[in-house]
Amino acid sequence: MKLFLTGLSLFVCSFLFAQKPFDASDKKVLVFTTAENTDYRISLTDTLHFSHLGQPLETQICVFVDPSKKFQQLIGIGGALTDASAETFYKLPEESRQEFLKAYYDTINGIGYTMARTNINSCDFSSDSYTYVDNNDTTLNSFNVAHDEKYKIPFIKDVQKAANNHITLFASPWSPPAWMKDNNDMLHGGKLKDAFKQSWANYYVKFIQAYDTQGIPVWGLTVQNEPMAKQTWESCIYTATDERDFIKNFLGPTLARNGLSNKKLICWDHNRDLIYQRASTILSDADAAKYVWGIGYHWYETWTGSSMQFDNVARVHESFPSKNLIFTEGCAESFNISRMYNWDLGERYGTSMVHDFNNGTVAWTDWNVLLDEKGGPNHVGNFCFAPVHADTKTGKLIYTNSYYYIGQFSKFIRPGAQRIIASANRDKLQTTAFINEDGKIAVVVLNTSGDKINYHLWINGEAADAVSLPHSIATMVIE
Repeated sequence: MKLFLTGLSLFVCSFLFAQKPFDASDKKVLVFTTAENTDYRISLTDTLHFSHLGQPLETQICVFVDPSKKFQQLIGIGGALTDASAETFYKLPEESRQEFLKAYYDTINGIGYTMARTNINSCDFSSDSYTYVDNNDTTLNSFNVAHDEKYKIPFIKDVQKAANNHITLFASPWSPPAWMKDNNDMLHGGKLKDAFKQSWANYYVKFIQAYDTQGIPVWGLTVQNEPMAKQTWESCIYTATDERDFIKNFLGPTLARNGLSNKKLICWDHNRDLIYQRASTILSDADAAKYVWGIGYHWYETWTGSSMQFDNVARVHESFPSKNLIFTEGCAESFNISRMYNWDLGERYGTSMVHDFNNGTVAWTDWNVLLDEKGGPNHVGNFCFAPVHADTKTGKLIYTNSYYYIGQFSKFIRPGAQRIIASANRDKLQTTAFINEDGKIAVVVLNTSGDKINYHLWINGEAADAVSLPHSIATMVIE
């Protein structure tokens, strides 16, 4: 007898198939671990198998995963390609340069970065202050990126090649040219003068077009780095209403007129503390919101151990679910070489990434990918940590544990992955999970305590016995 399926019956069959519960019983789990006081650095430490458990007892410690509950799709994880990183890179011998590129961008022998940020005009992590135009050139006829052709553009191209062109790049300005601002200074805050708002909006277009000509596509841009901070380095102040009005009256329409409305426009690009106030002011205005792809944020003002105001990110996601959240910058400040191997450097990354992803974040970008042995170069002495430092005297690379903590996410959670439910029944275990496009599930389990914790990885009544080492992060890949 022939079987004929109508369009409706095909839909019903497809729906039933899609809703079939995830069967963990025949899966194996590869465990990759980074742990303090061990040699484990994203090391394969165990292979687990599931067996039937059913209803766990309250006395049993569990990480519960539900692959049927899917949320945001990951765009990528990566770090910033600044002037400082580029200059440091080219101070290294060729062998160390290749080591660096493989360590960050190789998906097999590295941690597979796919996201990047770069600066428009100079920032603190530049060796000097610079712009791309001559003084008082309101028409921007003198615009050129010759400055970047020495280090930054070749560096970005090397990164593109190492990543097989799978790099999603966004750009951020720290300050307009001094003559566009009311303090006539690229540093120390100040505000954009009304007379130059259109020229400044045109500047973003010029930058995107110039980089595109160089073979570097710009996926997105932020309106202003840290718009509420008067810094000793390049900075520019925008209140929430300032930014809203600049977006809807100048930047948004200018991008659209120049055929660049597909570029992802990101507002805020500052700390979690004021993120809701900024998002609500801009996104409650339909004329501004229509140009905004998402909200970017940093961690500095809220970096107080495990309490980092993650709920503020969640409030934005709840209130504006159609807009995207992107972590645009974070690092450990106040560089001191004696802290280079402090374990809390990595744990702060792990804590942030777990909570940020669980609160709806679609992309996560660290600050400088590479700095020298002094935490620079930096033209105002604002030296910081990076996941990887270069000893420019010996030509060797130094890997901090933050490199490995970030890698526990970026290596196993790939672009296109969807977050799924992961929940622990003990506070000492923090967790998030994603299902990749190839069907593999990556469950990250973070333990910032000094305790060794035995627990069950539980899915649909099947459980695998696992161990979380003290001060560790593990990624369990379910194949």
